[in-house]
Amino acid sequence: MNRIALVVHTCDRYKLLYGGFTYFFKKYWPVGDINISYYFFTEEEGFDSDSFTNIKTGKGEWSDRLLNGLRQIPEDYILYFQEDMWLSKPVNADIVRQLIDFSISQDVKLFKLSSNSVYHNIPIGMYINGLAVATLDNEKSQYLMSHQVSIWNKGFLMDQLKHKEHPWRNERRGTKRLKALNPRIYHVDLFSENEQQPCNNNQDTLSISGYYTVSQNAQLNKYAQPFIEELAASADVTIKNYALKLAHNLENNLTHDGKSQPRKEDWIKKIKNRLLGR
Repeated sequence: MNRIALVVHTCDRYKLLYGGFTYFFKKYWPVGDINISYYFFTEEEGFDSDSFTNIKTGKGEWSDRLLNGLRQIPEDYILYFQEDMWLSKPVNADIVRQLIDFSISQDVKLFKLSSNSVYHNIPIGMYINGLAVATLDNEKSQYLMSHQVSIWNKGFLMDQLKHKEHPWRNERRGTKRLKALNPRIYHVDLFSENEQQPCNNNQDTLSISGYYTVSQNAQLNKYAQPFIEELAASADVTIKNYALKLAHNLENNLTHDGKSQPRKEDWIKKIKNRLLGR
């Protein structure tokens, strides 16, 4: 049995993004060269894929859904992705294999794989194919709990998922919990997220991959444009039509389920009107 699984955690409302994620995942991730399991966590709707096994988590808050999904798979370690993280460069299979082997052999609780300026790192004198491995200074670093691409010990991750925490609350409160626990958190610049600069003093940066988070507030953002253009250039009619749907939503500021972004209400005015019986 594989000891590690790559998990894509999503919700049914964001199913518009599934096609783009899997298209660029197949293009840049060396599926055949890394012997791990692949899961796609949806809520109640199914997702057919030749790369991923669909796991249904049921409805509920973000933390509860992820916890339910993790309980359904046997692997001990998780390589975590979300559906709006679209790969933009090839991923080095040898580096991923070495990171997995290191995480399992050293009983690593959390290994962050993407660059971010909120991290303050401490070099440990170790390199993997020219990429420096470091540990986080937990006191100085922000967002110890984050949902960027990372390798997690599954049991440790499950312990960080408290009942009814939405993603932002989980990152805020989870960071406080991790600061109190003060675990040894590792970091490597395997991925540049949204063109973030490397955190470490790497010997070789040619192996750094990248991805863009193409969604914000349930809508496509500016990072989606080049991906849409590539999809639109496909000779496959189905992919072209999918690109047109993405472009339509982007141009019209529609949410992923095709709805207009709700207008923000003046909540004080709303309460006053309710008290006055209006």
